Amino acid sequence: MTNTTKDRILEVKTLWHSYGLAPALRGVDLKAARGEFVTLLGPSGSGKSTLLRILAGLELPTKVDAMILDGQDVSAIPANRRNVSTVFQHYGLFPHLNVRENVEYGLRARKVPAAERREKALRMLDQVQLGGFAERPISRLSGGQKQRVAIARSLVLEPVILLLDEPLGALDEKLRIDMQVELLELQRRLQMTFIYVTHSQEEALTMSDRILLMNDGNIVQTGTPEDMFDRPNSRFSASFMGVENLLDAKVTAINGKTATVDVNGTLIEGLWTGTDLPAVDDTVCCGFRSERVHLSNEENGETNHLEGRLTSHIYKGKYLDLTYQTAIGPIRMRSWQSNVAPTETARIAWRKDQTILCPST
Repeated sequence: MTNTTKDRILEVKTLWHSYGLAPALRGVDLKAARGEFVTLLGPSGSGKSTLLRILAGLELPTKVDAMILDGQDVSAIPANRRNVSTVFQHYGLFPHLNVRENVEYGLRARKVPAAERREKALRMLDQVQLGGFAERPISRLSGGQKQRVAIARSLVLEPVILLLDEPLGALDEKLRIDMQVELLELQRRLQMTFIYVTHSQEEALTMSDRILLMNDGNIVQTGTPEDMFDRPNSRFSASFMGVENLLDAKVTAINGKTATVDVNGTLIEGLWTGTDLPAVDDTVCCGFRSERVHLSNEENGETNHLEGRLTSHIYKGKYLDLTYQTAIGPIRMRSWQSNVAPTETARIAWRKDQTILCPST
């Protein structure tokens, strides 16, 4: 999705925030377009929930050059005067109110007439597939149904942006996966801007138009799910996005966006995914995903290959996780032929254009 000035719904410029002397956000810039699903991804303590709370107006930033929401600078405007709604991991539903009354709550606070707020609440419950649950007590809902009520309560206020702070974190795995699909379908149906906080790369890759990876109060990489999965720009990004094989290497040659590196005396070729090109003799990170490693006896110029000795294999149902000891160290491989017994020694290979070379920090 493009993010031109015309279709931009949110722009944050140089946002700093501290708790006492401890910086939580370090000059963050953020943009979001109308109808875009943006995910703030990162480990605990990276600043993503703090950033979301500041966008919601629940905290005021220590310093910010501008925070433009739907054409208005809201950097000093409190939460109740910002046209955004927030959904939290802990739903915050009122147990003494039924489903419809919970959804109506914000409309009642805005003094919307009873008939109008009832109509809007019922319409929104239909949107989240709870049309038949309007009069049901909250205590008789499942976790997923409670989450949908919380979402409906936020959406019925017709915000320009919906903020979601790890909303699926309390759900079991199957329900969480189902809710990912439901949330994405709802966002596309409403064509509303969602800004979503999670520490799960799976959630980010499944739902996002664009991912902002955060670490230590900074946005360290921004890109589409494909960019983040296949082209991490640093060792931190590669590790957080689940690249299992990460090795220290020294650059021996550079040819445009490709490079050759020395890993423990073995030459490996790959694509440079960092921001700035390296120099010969720079220490960098060489990485490749375990699912991209395969067994091969072919000789061709498109793959890196090594001789390996099997040291472990773990059955995981759909696949086997294998580890081979090689000249450059232990290499992990994921085999989708889980019914085929691995050989004790093997020639393993992976494509050069699926080999990531990036800064080592």
